[in-house]
Amino acid sequence: MESENQTGVSEFLFLGLSEDPEQQPLLFGFFLSMYLVTVPGNLLVILAISSDSHLHTPMHFFLSHLSFVDICFTSTIVPKMLMSIQTGNKVITDAGCLIQVYFFMVFICMDNLLLTIMAYARYVVIGHPLYYAIIKNPHLCGLMILCSLFISIMNALLHSLMVLHLSFCTDLKIPHFFYELAQILRLACSDTLINDILMHLVLGVSPLSGIIFSYTRIVLSILRIPSIGGKYKAFSTFGSHLSVVFLFYKKIFLFS
Repeated sequence: MESENQTGVSEFLFLGLSEDPEQQPLLFGFFLSMYLVTVPGNLLVILAISSDSHLHTPMHFFLSHLSFVDICFTSTIVPKMLMSIQTGNKVITDAGCLIQVYFFMVFICMDNLLLTIMAYARYVVIGHPLYYAIIKNPHLCGLMILCSLFISIMNALLHSLMVLHLSFCTDLKIPHFFYELAQILRLACSDTLINDILMHLVLGVSPLSGIIFSYTRIVLSILRIPSIGGKYKAFSTFGSHLSVVFLFYKKIFLFS
């Protein structure tokens, strides 16, 4: 039977990772354990940074907010997925789907922007240490957090409003374990070229370009340091931030 176009959608159905009933307890246990590790782990990071005065630096300030956003990001996906696995009900209304997509976009964009800010801040510390006092200003750090949040909210709102104007086919099955924008766009019968361009530009190309640019400048700055000890110290601080970025994009790959 051919799929027919329809502008009004009442509900979506996601297929999950497997429809085998014997695998559902294993999937439930895996994602539950991952959630129980992620949330307390990030809370400990936030608590450690807030309680230790030696960690009240711009990088740790941004890292604490990154941990908070990571909790929100995970909480947007995992609880609903666990409930669906436990109850066997994989149907969600169009409103519920759009809400999950909206908050997913907010937190994923916020994660990207925070990593970009952290990469640039690290470049300033290593390449232009005399400007560190400017980056260290708590009011400036707070302003960058607010700007990132505002951009993330407006970006998610733009994409959500654009989704509302799409036409969908009658076959609304999502081969995934949560509802993300890319999966929703694949179900649309209308043209999604603009949606795809904006999604990849805002969520991928722009932040990643900023991170790569900052990393390139960091490496060049480190190579200009005359002493071996200075290079080692700079690379050690640079490596810690690089590990955070690696873990973030590994998480993105897992949820994509």
